[in-house]
Amino acid sequence: MHRSIRSSLALSLALAALAAAPAARAAGDVAVELTANRVTRSQGRDVLAPAEQARPGDLIQYRALYRNQGAAEARGLKATLPIPRGTHYIAGSATPRRVEASLDGHTFAPVPLTRQVRLPDGRTVTREIPASEYVALRWSLGALPAKQERAVTARVRIQATEVAIVPLIER
Repeated sequence: MHRSIRSSLALSLALAALAAAPAARAAGDVAVELTANRVTRSQGRDVLAPAEQARPGDLIQYRALYRNQGAAEARGLKATLPIPRGTHYIAGSATPRRVEASLDGHTFAPVPLTRQVRLPDGRTVTREIPASEYVALRWSLGALPAKQERAVTARVRIQATEVAIVPLIER
């Protein structure tokens, strides 16, 4: 497998959410701006830089900024952030901390998510679901006053993705 193919695919997957909706509209006069930054460490501190390029193993921080551009308060605001394929959510990286997660993009519950598992002896126990299985995060932001803004963030790590190269068969 060529490393450049894996890197290009990983970058495409990680930035898919940005290409789909770099500046989408939320309910009413609320606009949302989604950005992605690569996270590196320098002198013991996190450094953010635009994620124009990324490689497998890179840490990416997504930030969704909600701005109420209207004259009235926006109520019942919920922020949803998909976790792109080829990445996995880093547990505990979401802010605000009170966040819900989903395994299917439709049903959300407070983190950490759990599931019932049947053991070989027949007992059923509750186990925490790995954060790497989350496909979306959601925050209940409540009311957003006019001309105010609020941001949510979460970090993901880009996974190495294998791509099969299939030779073409001439007919």
